[in-house]
Amino acid sequence: MTAIPESHRYLLDAPVATLSTIGPDGRPQSTVLWFAADGDTVKLSLHPARQKTKNLIANPVASLLILDVENTGKYLELRGDVTIEPDPDYAFADAFVTKKYGLDLRVIDGDTAGQRVVVTLRPTRVNAVDMGR
Repeated sequence: MTAIPESHRYLLDAPVATLSTIGPDGRPQSTVLWFAADGDTVKLSLHPARQKTKNLIANPVASLLILDVENTGKYLELRGDVTIEPDPDYAFADAFVTKKYGLDLRVIDGDTAGQRVVVTLRPTRVNAVDMGR
């Protein structure tokens, strides 16, 4: 695993990031979503019926791009391998999304509530860029 440099670590507190996965046609698919940093790894609460989750099951690699919303020219790209674990009781979703954003993903999931997974991205490459230099 590759460590995230201190100069860009603050970006792990950003409200959203862009997750890119590889679709069934071999082309990238990108989605803006919430994420939670856990040291040098990143965790996501995803629904298994979504295309991004299906992509990760078929090909467990991803890239997460986090932009500095203050527009300093800094961004952080984490490329790596993912693992997927069930979260049927919403333990992670509640601890992360409900606590941080006040949203209950059960309501968003509707009839498919109870089908969440926790995706953990372990970076194998970290690109910490400062375009302002």
